[in-house]
Amino acid sequence: MKIYKLKGLLQNEGWISPAFVTVSKKGKIKSISDTYNDGHPIINLNGYAIPGFQNAHSHAFQYAMAGLAEKHQISAHADDFWSWREAMYDLALQVTPEQLEHIAVMLYSEMVRHGYTHVAEFHYLHHDIDGQPYPDQAEMGKRLIKAAKRAGINITLIPIFYQMGGFGVPPTSKQKRFLSKTTAQYIALLNASMEACSIYKGATIGIGIHSLRGVKGEDIIKISKHEAFKTLPFHIHIAEQLKEIEDSINFQNKRPVEWLLENIELNERFQLVHATHLTPDEVKGIAETKANVVLCPTTEGNLGDGIFPLIEFQKLNGKWSIGTDSHVSLNPLEELRLLDYGQRLVSHRRNIFTSSTEGNSANYAIQQSLITGRKAMGNFNEEYFKIGDYFNAAVFNADFPLIANSSLENLTNTILYATDSIAQLGTITNGKLICYKGKHKKADRIAQNFQDSITTIGNR
Repeated sequence: MKIYKLKGLLQNEGWISPAFVTVSKKGKIKSISDTYNDGHPIINLNGYAIPGFQNAHSHAFQYAMAGLAEKHQISAHADDFWSWREAMYDLALQVTPEQLEHIAVMLYSEMVRHGYTHVAEFHYLHHDIDGQPYPDQAEMGKRLIKAAKRAGINITLIPIFYQMGGFGVPPTSKQKRFLSKTTAQYIALLNASMEACSIYKGATIGIGIHSLRGVKGEDIIKISKHEAFKTLPFHIHIAEQLKEIEDSINFQNKRPVEWLLENIELNERFQLVHATHLTPDEVKGIAETKANVVLCPTTEGNLGDGIFPLIEFQKLNGKWSIGTDSHVSLNPLEELRLLDYGQRLVSHRRNIFTSSTEGNSANYAIQQSLITGRKAMGNFNEEYFKIGDYFNAAVFNADFPLIANSSLENLTNTILYATDSIAQLGTITNGKLICYKGKHKKADRIAQNFQDSITTIGNR
């Protein structure tokens, strides 16, 4: 048993200060109180704890190319999402299972350092370098689970169904590591991945469709209705790029979200990733079905995707979470600020993160990204820190000058809008203090393995 003493702990109804959190040997919360009279030793953390951030969209292997796509040819041809995608495919053709594990451990340890305690891994690098299945179909997924276990982050593995090269277009040779030709092949991969989750108590499974352009419509419908998987979270890229929408209209006379709303029985388990380009009817349709959107502001900005119509979506009580996607940034505070500021710039308003009952921007952002992010993992618990659940928290340094001089009323806004990773004191996942004062407890070994793998790949 452990007892953490914190300067404060953020609950749904506000701050508890001070806060004593008793954690079982398994890492689960036994009690939360503002007083403590037991004689057990205390782990004193001079910080304010908020619920661990949920990273609802990750492509781990792409971390190996973070920062490498900003050198542009001087020509008449624009460098856009589609040219970036070719560079990403080139990387995907090289990575071995061992290298993927080392890349993912490095990535996940950095996520933890920034306060993420759970990641949804949108995983489509399934086969070997020649495009053939490994003897264990879940080999690459198992490497990601092992990486999460080593880094100390919870993972929802989402093996992705990837079948086509575009609307009505066969896959290209560069996509050969991603493919499941039939629903039967995908279900076999999903079952193998589900079994792989048994190696780590922090691992769960989800369903994933790469996109409408990546899987035949009839097969998306079939997977969405599959009785054995109807309770799993269901993730799909959709309406990210204008060309994707044009191609969808040309192929099926429907916009992507329009087709989804007409053909899939959406509900709270569905996670629509990006959903950047929507009509008012599509915004309304998503909100009414209670499907969620996963927004990745730094990646969407980096790729020039566009800006999601958040204000209109929120007016309809639409729910959203955040993800780091290609990992050009790993700071959840930056994702939330960019999401907010993008809306402020296009609307000329400042009260974006508000609702009819909440006028505190940071409180609103934390609540939205946490509760909806949990849904992306298949977790529908809405209580920030619940007795009997694992203790997962991002802890901010109470001695950081702006934090030290802020009232509890102003504390969450100070953390979100006026700090960065320097103010991070530590991260607790499943009851264990994994990162402290800016360093992961396994940082040196993780970094060396990552360096060895990157050196072998030779792309940096």
